[in-house]
Amino acid sequence: MKSDYQTGLVSAIIPVYNRPRLLIESVKSVLAQSYRPIEIIIVDDGSTDDTGAVVDNLQREHPEVIRVLHLENGGPGRAREAGRGIAQGEFIQYLDSDDLLLPRKFELQVNALREHPECGIAYGITRLIDADGKVLQEPYKLTGQKMNYLFPALLVERWWNTQTPLWRRTVCDRIGPWPQGKMGEDWVYDSKAAALRVPLVFVPEVVAATRRHGEGRLTRSGFSSDKSKDIACLVVALHEAASQSKVDPLCPEIQHFSRWAFLEARRAGSFGHIQEASACLAVAKKTAHTFDLKMTFVGCMAKVLGWKITGNICGLMEPVFSRSMVNKKSGFSRLPEFE
Repeated sequence: MKSDYQTGLVSAIIPVYNRPRLLIESVKSVLAQSYRPIEIIIVDDGSTDDTGAVVDNLQREHPEVIRVLHLENGGPGRAREAGRGIAQGEFIQYLDSDDLLLPRKFELQVNALREHPECGIAYGITRLIDADGKVLQEPYKLTGQKMNYLFPALLVERWWNTQTPLWRRTVCDRIGPWPQGKMGEDWVYDSKAAALRVPLVFVPEVVAATRRHGEGRLTRSGFSSDKSKDIACLVVALHEAASQSKVDPLCPEIQHFSRWAFLEARRAGSFGHIQEASACLAVAKKTAHTFDLKMTFVGCMAKVLGWKITGNICGLMEPVFSRSMVNKKSGFSRLPEFE
């Protein structure tokens, strides 16, 4: 990874897989930015439809701005990392191929970072829209709140979306390579910035949109063994980052996180992921404020019956376990959302 960059340039990195129509709209939202200079790096992640041809056509139409990489399918993290490897900008914008940027996003966030040289990431309000552009929620998640750091809220949910922040290139270099998982890899990436305690600067304007649509979306294609494994790895990564960042172990966010880790231990166990289930249960116990009889009971069951049988039994008893996910004082939701 080269350390030099072009001062002032914003590099937008867009991974795409089998999503030609939405990709065109996402690229247009970058081209419509009021800010210059920009470059757009589109990474075709082994598409099997006409997406590759669409990507090449976009480059022909805008050769001065758009660069293209064609890879074998490896997931969004690997694709973003390939784009990061050739990015030349002082600032990095990650953008999923189905989401949109508002026209002044770069202008507002670059200015914010220049006015606050102590900050490494600028973020602003994100709205949730449907396939027709109708606003469903604004602000979406916690993007309307001013936060100085990603933790502790990042332990409860990924409170922004991939397109929400604008990153200094130097921060991305400190974080290092993108995780390779296909579920939660963006959350793990954010946790690495959180572990470094990178200061944030908030732009109190709408800068981006997340689209809820009917086309293929990895995070909405059902739960599976592979996804359970990825989420269990995410839980462990979040715990490591929180420990490095010295998050208050008594804060309500980490107590909710403890219950979530316990849930993912049971889920991973039901799929037979012994190592991941054990790791999540260890995290749950470490972050629990007080002794938890259910955690101890499940741990004993796993030693006697094995994780797969234990996980399946817990699945039948889920109404009993799930009550512990509700935190009435904080109002946290039962489970984090993956968008």
